[in-house]
Amino acid sequence: MDYVETGHFVSVHYKGTLENGEVFDTSEGRHPMEVEMGAGQIITGFERVLMGMALNEKKVFTLEPEEAYGHRDESLTHSFDRSEIPAKMEIEVGQTVALSSPEGQQVPAQIVEADDQKVVVDLNHPLAGKTLTFDIEVVGISDTPTQQPAGCGSGCHCSSDND
Repeated sequence: MDYVETGHFVSVHYKGTLENGEVFDTSEGRHPMEVEMGAGQIITGFERVLMGMALNEKKVFTLEPEEAYGHRDESLTHSFDRSEIPAKMEIEVGQTVALSSPEGQQVPAQIVEADDQKVVVDLNHPLAGKTLTFDIEVVGISDTPTQQPAGCGSGCHCSSDND
């Protein structure tokens, strides 16, 4: 297996940075991220760059929002009356909470405003609208998974609606 192709399980060490140089996610000190190519597990631009790379190949690339988490959508900001929020729930601006969709699916939302009257949440991905730079190295290519599936927790593990 010399080059990354659709259907391969690819292990990648990576570091993701914002335009100001701030690191938003990295595999440093952890196992590499493993993805199944073509399965929609990572953002579109990241997968596009990985395709065709060789084992031990390194690349640095920048993705505009269209190939990452899309542009911010202000219609994804919602205001709730404070009476709709459980009284025992502690509310803090910047906190991420799980909301339930009408279908019962858990949706992460960030609290962007809170007072005695209302709570405003933002359902945009935290990296929506951002230009992202990645420094990556392909450290494994396989026909079968080599790691246990991991949960979605970092910036580049999650697919976006733009995939």
